[in-house]
Amino acid sequence: MSTNPYRLPRSAIPRRYDMRLEPDLASSTFGGTEQIALEVVEPVDSITLNCLEIEITSATLRHGGGAATGTVSYDEPMQRATIAFAETVPAGDATLDLEFTGILNDQLHGFYRSTFTDVDGVEQAIATTQFEATDARRAFPCFDEPDMKAVFGVTLVVPEDLMAVSNGAEVERWSEPDGRVAVRFADTMVMSTYLVAFVVGPFEASETVDVDGVPLRVIAPRGKGHLMPFALGCGEFCLRYLRDYYGIPYPGDKVDMVAIPDFAFGAMENLGCITYRETALLVDPERATQAELLRILDVVAHELAHMWFGDLVTMKWWDGIWLNEAFATFMEMKCTDARRPDWKRWLAFSAMERPWAYGVDALASSRPVEFEVTSPDEANEMFDALTYGKGSSVLRMIEQYLGEEVFRDGVGRYLRRHAYGNTVTGDLWEGLDEASGIDVGRIMDSWILQEGYPQVEVTRVDGGIRLDQRRYLATPDETDQTLWHIPALIRGESEGRPFEVKALVSDPTVTIPVDGPIDWVLVNAGGHGFYRVSYSEELTTPLRAVLDRLDDNERFALVNDAWAFVESGQSSAAAYLELASAYRHEEEQSIWQSVLAGLGAIRHHIVGDEDLDAFRKLSGELLRPSYEALGWERQDGDSDLRRRLRGSILSAMGRLVDDPAVIDRSRQVAGRWLQDPAGLDPDVAQASLFTMASHGDDADYDRVFACYRDNPDPQAKLKLLQAITRFDGSDFADRTIAAVRDGRIRSQDGSWVVSLLFGGRDSGAHAWRELRRDWEALTALMPPMTMRRLMDGLPALSHPEVAADIEAFFAETPVPVAQKAVHQNVERMRVNATLREREAGAFSGFLRERSG
Repeated sequence: MSTNPYRLPRSAIPRRYDMRLEPDLASSTFGGTEQIALEVVEPVDSITLNCLEIEITSATLRHGGGAATGTVSYDEPMQRATIAFAETVPAGDATLDLEFTGILNDQLHGFYRSTFTDVDGVEQAIATTQFEATDARRAFPCFDEPDMKAVFGVTLVVPEDLMAVSNGAEVERWSEPDGRVAVRFADTMVMSTYLVAFVVGPFEASETVDVDGVPLRVIAPRGKGHLMPFALGCGEFCLRYLRDYYGIPYPGDKVDMVAIPDFAFGAMENLGCITYRETALLVDPERATQAELLRILDVVAHELAHMWFGDLVTMKWWDGIWLNEAFATFMEMKCTDARRPDWKRWLAFSAMERPWAYGVDALASSRPVEFEVTSPDEANEMFDALTYGKGSSVLRMIEQYLGEEVFRDGVGRYLRRHAYGNTVTGDLWEGLDEASGIDVGRIMDSWILQEGYPQVEVTRVDGGIRLDQRRYLATPDETDQTLWHIPALIRGESEGRPFEVKALVSDPTVTIPVDGPIDWVLVNAGGHGFYRVSYSEELTTPLRAVLDRLDDNERFALVNDAWAFVESGQSSAAAYLELASAYRHEEEQSIWQSVLAGLGAIRHHIVGDEDLDAFRKLSGELLRPSYEALGWERQDGDSDLRRRLRGSILSAMGRLVDDPAVIDRSRQVAGRWLQDPAGLDPDVAQASLFTMASHGDDADYDRVFACYRDNPDPQAKLKLLQAITRFDGSDFADRTIAAVRDGRIRSQDGSWVVSLLFGGRDSGAHAWRELRRDWEALTALMPPMTMRRLMDGLPALSHPEVAADIEAFFAETPVPVAQKAVHQNVERMRVNATLREREAGAFSGFLRERSG
């Protein structure tokens, strides 16, 4: 601790905060007072705490020997204030009384202000908070480190026509002399500063649902109450499920789930006052796609999972943030799968979260899931694919290896032992060790404490199969000798008899005995392992013949791994298409999602303009059986996933195959949806909207943008904004960037909107040049916590000359809030540029040969 200059001294420890905050929305300022009950550990003549963009106007320390007035000095780079006293303060209990003022910033962090237009067209203002990772210090002077837990008593003074919400239930309110209302909230449990929350604005609340003694509400801007019931139902189910899974009562006194019009994250797990982007909480189920409903259930489950794993038990420091986020991601899958098993959430996990993590962890610029964190910028960068995606993937892998009940037992031991405290990763392993009787820490440290993941090469040998492990890298490095303890599940058939093997593969080469000749074998049975598998040709061919005997996750892993080996140069795009052709009658949407991702990457990075027609024809042959089977209209008995698959196939036919008939009908359906979405299948409507935009003209752009501007529905606005980014052409890119610049596209969305523009086949390079030309002005409009999303679009820019320009630019342009994201996405861009150079000629020849 003493070696990290950003850590506070431990000479005084907070036990309780009592604070009164008075936000002034008109002036974008606030005033406050607080009393911090301290344990002074040793005699001190000063106390240092975190403070940023706040002026402390009065400081007094009361202690057993009297009171000492403090003199305040600031260290802005270290985000601290030091309060010095004229005499030494003895060890013991003390109370620090502070008065302060601050600003309600517009950067979507700390205590911030935002405006929105309500359903009646009137501009409204709110004040709200986002403190994770290190921004509570922008709202009140505090000991802003996760292991310096305390009780928080909060009073908010607000205009009487506004709602005020905080972590605890409202316990008292009274009128102030100036006509405002003071609202006092119940004390919180002992918790970290980053979990404190205040929300003030013109909100309305849903009915209160009693979840076995816990009051649950959804809160949203006035006029949006009709969009609350779906999330309320999700919250009721998830709160009960999680309580039962953990075997521990909910640790707060109520749950409010609050929709915020401007929000940098998807949601934030403040105890009892969970804040969300509107699109992650509010929805009309009759007009929403399955993906939109799934996201809301996921996010609600994720944030409620944090009430135990993160809020009740918290990591000691930010290098352990994966303990919070990975486990909450893992639990959202468990919870969603329990509520909607027909949505096959673990299969969708394979298609969504795990590839996100694979993509980053395949890079030389990856990092361990857990590594030393020093500064606030480094803490903020921990909220990435490795923390969420890889962390949750390896938890699922070890759960399947140990068994679900053994894993659950270990988690319960961990939570009960460390309730209200702080932990390190080894504490979780200790609970799982005790439950399972094996050294889980030895296995898992190889996945958490070192970067990367393995590929397992499978070959037939006398008496069984040989497994060779080495690190998978998108740019292979034969000198890398990293090894993992791989919990491998293997199954197959020998002379028609099924066999299953469970093995811990720790050496570079392991032989797995199998009695008799092998008909076929599958490594990573169940598809839950966080590793890639490549098979010798004599084992690959039999697997293609038994796809119907593999479960959904196994079929997914097979085709997903195949594309990864194309990216790394170990296989060819032509070979991938040969395998993909075996999936032409696939019925699972998530598996098609992977197949279509590979086809989309081939079209974007490999196929030249001169070969587009041949590629369209080949892709059409692969897609047409599903297109004809699904059609355009909802059919009796359609499941939600079949409806979603219909949308995916229609979108691919319109935007990958460029089928003229599909484009024409998409324009008709999109036109109807823009007028009135009632009666249209939401998945078909979304696919049609995106296809129309991809082939749209100026009049189409104007119509879509006008609908985006005027539509009050959060989900519809998000779809329309995504459609705007799909208009491909330099003029369209200029118009969209202009809307980011002048605020017609909200600041919370600006970074990902520009990022998606990079994906335009015709306009991507132009959008990059516009960003580079006005870098400082454009990025100043993007809240710091959203800058990583801007970098996510760089890998689409794989033309060698554009990629070289981007590398040169970032070599001399630091982005402190997203430095790791810059390195990783520039490397991914380089991988795609190499893929283009390596495959373009060979694939062109393959297409000409197939065309006859």
